[in-house]
Amino acid sequence: RISISRISAMLSIAATSLPAFTAPLLPHATRVAAPVMKAEGEIGVTPPLGVWDPLGCLAEPVDYPRRDYRRYVELEIKHGRIAMLATVGVLTTEAGFRWPGYLSKSLDLKFADLPGGCFDSYNAVPALGWLQIVGFVIFLELAYGATDPSKEPGDVGGISWVRYDDPEAKTFKLNAERQKGRAAM
Repeated sequence: RISISRISAMLSIAATSLPAFTAPLLPHATRVAAPVMKAEGEIGVTPPLGVWDPLGCLAEPVDYPRRDYRRYVELEIKHGRIAMLATVGVLTTEAGFRWPGYLSKSLDLKFADLPGGCFDSYNAVPALGWLQIVGFVIFLELAYGATDPSKEPGDVGGISWVRYDDPEAKTFKLNAERQKGRAAM
């Protein structure tokens, strides 16, 4: 049986916590100036976002080309490619596809035993496995990571790499790659 004092205590707690469940009042709307493109026609600056700069890093005047701007572009492309590959990896493991064989023979851990998803599979891989993965990525970065200065940023492929002669097709493909990489990141 619930007593009157318990009911009054629950009502007082509910009444004092009620403001926690209401939205705060918004100040009057102020117009925010749209960001201005700093490099007109830059790859990756497309509608509907245009230049997305939530931290205001582009607010200061910048002289183009920046000294390190090429390196930033290379890093964005590289990290976008890694993020796209990781996204495909998560989707395929969630769909149930696994490599045949053992991830660790000494621990009797098969690829089929790994759970799907980002964090579960991360925690299931042994520490030595992560050491091998990190070592392999460092090797790739040092051996093949830097783009030849005579090539465009992100052009790390050999002679079999597809390159587009048509400027419109090339711009479309580069914009698509940059946007998909940003979405995956």
